[in-house]
Amino acid sequence: MMEADMENGRLYPERPRTFSTVRTKSSLPPIFRVLMRINPRAFIVLLLLVFSGVLYVGASTSPIVLFVFCICTLSLFFSLYLTKWVLAKDEGPPEMSEISDAIRDGAEGFFRTQYGTISKMACILALVILGIYLFRSTTPQQEASGVGRTTSAYITVASFLLGALCSGIAGFVGMWVSVRANVRVSSAARRSAREALQIAVRAGGFSAIVVVGMAVFGVAILYATFYVWLEVDSPGSMKVTDLPLLLVGYGFGASFVALFAQLGGGIYTKAADVGADLVGKVEQGIPEDDPRNPAVIADLVGDNVGDCAARGADLFESIAAEIISAMILGGTMAQRCKIEDPSGFILFPLVVHSFDLVISSVGILSIRGTRDSGLISPIEDPMAIMQKGYSITILLAVVTFGVSTRWLLYTEQAPSAWLNFALCGLVGIITAYAFVWISKYYTDYKHEPVRLLALSSSTGHGTNIIAGVSLGLESTALPVLVISVAIISAFWLGHTSGLVDESGNPTGGLFGTAVATMGMLSTAAYVLTMDMFGPIADNAGGIVEMSQQPESVREITDILDAVGNTTKATTKGFAIGSAALASFLLFSAYMDEVAAFAQLPFKEVDIAIPEVFVGGLLGSMLIFLFSAWACSAVGRTAQEVVNEVRRQFIERPGIMDYNEKPDYGRCVAIVASASLREMIRPGALAIISPMAVGIIFRMLGHATGQPLLGAKVVAAMLMFATVAGILMALFLNTAGGAWDNAKKYIETGALGGKGSESHKAAVTGDTVGDPFKDTAGPSIHVLIKMLATITLVMAPIFL
Repeated sequence: MMEADMENGRLYPERPRTFSTVRTKSSLPPIFRVLMRINPRAFIVLLLLVFSGVLYVGASTSPIVLFVFCICTLSLFFSLYLTKWVLAKDEGPPEMSEISDAIRDGAEGFFRTQYGTISKMACILALVILGIYLFRSTTPQQEASGVGRTTSAYITVASFLLGALCSGIAGFVGMWVSVRANVRVSSAARRSAREALQIAVRAGGFSAIVVVGMAVFGVAILYATFYVWLEVDSPGSMKVTDLPLLLVGYGFGASFVALFAQLGGGIYTKAADVGADLVGKVEQGIPEDDPRNPAVIADLVGDNVGDCAARGADLFESIAAEIISAMILGGTMAQRCKIEDPSGFILFPLVVHSFDLVISSVGILSIRGTRDSGLISPIEDPMAIMQKGYSITILLAVVTFGVSTRWLLYTEQAPSAWLNFALCGLVGIITAYAFVWISKYYTDYKHEPVRLLALSSSTGHGTNIIAGVSLGLESTALPVLVISVAIISAFWLGHTSGLVDESGNPTGGLFGTAVATMGMLSTAAYVLTMDMFGPIADNAGGIVEMSQQPESVREITDILDAVGNTTKATTKGFAIGSAALASFLLFSAYMDEVAAFAQLPFKEVDIAIPEVFVGGLLGSMLIFLFSAWACSAVGRTAQEVVNEVRRQFIERPGIMDYNEKPDYGRCVAIVASASLREMIRPGALAIISPMAVGIIFRMLGHATGQPLLGAKVVAAMLMFATVAGILMALFLNTAGGAWDNAKKYIETGALGGKGSESHKAAVTGDTVGDPFKDTAGPSIHVLIKMLATITLVMAPIFL
């Protein structure tokens, strides 16, 4: 009877819906449920009216803003095309759909609860910001333009809430497409490896285009709205060069949501993963994603909330922070150089990322299926296929970046400056490619480092851990050298661009670094596509395993999964590099803002001053303490999962021979509640620390006659936290990715294959690396950008 049921694809014949206990009510956010009830024709009319209004505001602002709005609108329609294309694919047999439904329900249910908690905290923080801004001092420029405390307060709070909302939507979009594409990739793997790859890439591409498009659209709409509302550049009103400072709240809101999304999602996914591996693989000896493992659904749900939703919010925040910081520096430089029309220097970041949407779309479409999709043929190297798409995107990025610099950065004062800035962009593009290559080298099992790590597993668990830690430590060297060369090269190119202030001093250095950062992120949509590919492929492999598909299908999804681990690691390396450059820009913007408020020069931070040095120590300590709390949160939650899985195996012995059904819902509930509880402490540490340090040392400076002491100590804290955070994130992400792929390499049959002693040691290493690469590591680069944006927003209270 059992054999017949297995042949028919039913694991538990006594239950018509195998995973019904995990199902929940509809988890769509209320705004989406309301929109879905609107008549389609009325919705189209409403959409056209909204777009018409947006285009009108853009046209009233600048032709450049109108261009950005048009590109973002077209990219939205392209993302809808990708959605329609992916959802048109079949979901496979019923047993696949049942598993996919359980994953989707669990992910959307957790998303609703998690973002409900985050939204409440965001509202509380918005009230705090409002209170601070209503009683803070104003700059002479703000007073001259008529933007008083009240107006500035409401603008900052509105920007903060909009940034938080857009970041949340970006996370929802990433998760929404993943939980619907995974089963379609699983079904396609039964026919063709190339078709499965194409579906996963296009599904990831939909999310990436929406995330980048929303980041650009959000900043552009804020800029245009404030420009029209405040009558910028009219007599007696604000100058356009001061307008970008009003947008810093948007970046802070995005960072706030991204940090908690990454923390909560990372704790969820890795606690479930660790619990499933320790009991399932090591103790019971059953395969990964085996349907008998009670934690397997929670593990698969975690891939979506941790890797898709959190990474979407993360990259949204990265792009928003980089755009705003570059706009601030461009406006500051244009003002110092007395450039007649500074709008090109201010709006340049928006145009670069608009072109990113176009060229990344071309890269996504370059990955096509094969005509022979009826047979399962030997799979091509998925990484090589995606690398070809990335190469096409990079070549187009070089061309469009040159066009953008000539269009927007040409000025009669320095006719050749645009060429220097184009070279700065080329430096950034090369830096991005170098980061992707370095991350791939240290985490792909086709290269020596991971193979040596796998070999160390043959002598035991301890040697595997030692080799993984040493590999992670070593992997920090090349990225730091690349970042160092990029910053110095870009600064020098900007410095020698010919742009000078009234005194004849070169002023383009910092803006050159900003342009290099834009160059690095000029292919962000395609890189995010590769990242989203990872969890979709991982989920597809789990669905194939749980639905008992033939081994040949599992081989295809295993290869896609291993490549997905590499693409996720490369994206994290890319995000760390961009975070390093963006934080450098935000640090410079912070110093300019302090100088404007204090009406005192603030160009350097002297770490020989004891209080300032202490601020640096506190910044470095913050990184280590934050990492410790994030990892320990995973450990505590994983212990609960392990105990629950063990309990079920003991109390339900029929699980192992398919006579009893595991309680998947119980493990989902455990990790959901624990991750929400555990994300609060490290998140609160990140938000409260810089404010507390700034206020304490401000009072100490007031008592000792040092008016800028609070601002200086916070600057040192930010500087040291950035340096320590970059190194820590590189170590954690690379070590975790290498451990994971060393295990995957052994599972291909090397060094004894699955079930061998080497494999058990590799599973231990992978378990240690899980919180490294998917919880603490990716949260750190969000943390250092959030520290930079929170210091920008809160700068007045440090004086």
